[in-house]
Amino acid sequence: MAKLKTGRHTSALKAQRQSVKRNSANTGLKKVVRLAAKEVAKTKTAESVAKASSALDKAAKKGVIHWKSAARKKSRLAKSVNKAESK
Repeated sequence: MAKLKTGRHTSALKAQRQSVKRNSANTGLKKVVRLAAKEVAKTKTAESVAKASSALDKAAKKGVIHWKSAARKKSRLAKSVNKAESK
């Protein structure tokens, strides 16, 4: 890549492009997780918990959220559904 006249480093420009791309991907994954959690809250079924758990695991695997955060959220979702089913 040719050197820019404005004095900006090409590596900084590339880093900016990468961060925009990664932010977009991460935002999409977080939205999937949020929607799955809302579905669990609405339906309170084991099937919706399985889908939400899968979404959380995928987000944790890709580093979008911390794996312990994913585990905590999965536990709370399952707990809420089990409580609803026991009533």
